[in-house]
Amino acid sequence: MQSQTKYSPQTVTGMHFWTPTIFSIKTTRPAGLTFTPGQFVRLGLPGDDGQLIWRAFSFVNSPAEDTLEFYAITVPGGQLSPRLSQLEVGDELFVDHTAYGFLTLDRFTGGDDLWLLATGTGLAPFVSILRDPTVWQRFERIFLVHSVRWERDLAYYEELKHFSHPDVDPSLVSKLHFAVSVTREQTPGALSGRITSLLDSGELEKAMGATLDPATSRIMVCGNPDMIKELRAWFTQRGYAVSRTATPGPLVLEKQW
Repeated sequence: MQSQTKYSPQTVTGMHFWTPTIFSIKTTRPAGLTFTPGQFVRLGLPGDDGQLIWRAFSFVNSPAEDTLEFYAITVPGGQLSPRLSQLEVGDELFVDHTAYGFLTLDRFTGGDDLWLLATGTGLAPFVSILRDPTVWQRFERIFLVHSVRWERDLAYYEELKHFSHPDVDPSLVSKLHFAVSVTREQTPGALSGRITSLLDSGELEKAMGATLDPATSRIMVCGNPDMIKELRAWFTQRGYAVSRTATPGPLVLEKQW
């Protein structure tokens, strides 16, 4: 079994259910755990055989926050998510001490506008990025799009619509332009359709009052595998190179499962 020096039991300090199957969980933070906004960490719980079941979850909290926060959906038949959803305040779960992932701002050079495109729980790393002061100082404008199936699935909506955070200069929050898209029902104030369709039609740029340009726009995408595949193709066909360690580009993508 993995040494406990690499992970530790932490205490659940909060559970919030956005819907019966979509929830956020808060825990204490392991001493020495560091991460960059946009990264993820493994969470673990014992299975029926006593062996730890591990899955990766993106941080919602900023690096400066003492409490860890994660955004999850209960996957029917899943090994870990149903167990996570049943936790209560005071229960324990295991948190790895190493953060992973490359959905981070240091993958970019230059750029004036930052576009954050998410489906479902793919929103999590973008909330972490927005709760940290770095992004507000670096970019002139920030465009966040959260696409869900149903209006009830719009987690963190009020926080993002009226954004405020102790670590973020209030004079900078007007840089954020936030839109939501609901794909399976008409919702007042929301766009309708998949992000790819909204890009194809030009509706997304119109709603944001901005034009995408690989010279000035930097794109971060996080969500389900189908969305990642579609948007990778959409952007690369229009001159957005995927950012690599040795060759930075304007496009970074990460699957949320």
